[in-house]
Amino acid sequence: MIAGGAGKKGSRTAEPHRSRLPTKNDLGAAEMGRRVATSLRERRKSREMSLDQLAVASGVSRAALSQIESQKTNPSLAVLWKIAIGLHFPFFELLCGNSQGAAVLRRDRTQVLHSSDGRMERQPLTPAGACPWIEAHELRLAPRSSHGSDAHAAGTRELLIVLNGQLRIRVGSTVHDLDAGDSISFVADQPHTYENPSGGQTRCHDIVIYAR
Repeated sequence: MIAGGAGKKGSRTAEPHRSRLPTKNDLGAAEMGRRVATSLRERRKSREMSLDQLAVASGVSRAALSQIESQKTNPSLAVLWKIAIGLHFPFFELLCGNSQGAAVLRRDRTQVLHSSDGRMERQPLTPAGACPWIEAHELRLAPRSSHGSDAHAAGTRELLIVLNGQLRIRVGSTVHDLDAGDSISFVADQPHTYENPSGGQTRCHDIVIYAR
């Protein structure tokens, strides 16, 4: 998450007593919270949606949306996905805005997002708005951890490439076990779970492809 947490979609941890992944400092989280608040307000108004309408579309309560817009709380990674789906905007475009012309993303200036338990990190690999229907992220899962995701927007697909470690993907009732060098493509408009069953960290690239 960015900091704190709002909403119900979150991570399920196999062994919560294990060590957490390192988190970003409070200043970075505050800056991201400010950008999210501005972006959410602008995009909601551009859609001519009230807070009540967005609450229905996203599944995030009106009170939580109001607190995010007023920077009284920072949303969790899971809540950001819900809001992006409700607004019909790509995930990292909601966070960082749309780019015009050439866009460069410097790795050392990228805000890493964390799950609510801090055991999964998601870091963007492409500039926001670089391509309106494709986003690339790097996922890092702590040992013996899992992160559940609600369904994304209709028609969304994910392509996962395991860089190191082991990854278990649950899509609906189907389970897929992958090792370093393996990849999987699946329809992500249904609930799915990322799991690291091993004793070491798992890294993978996650390509999110939105329906056009």
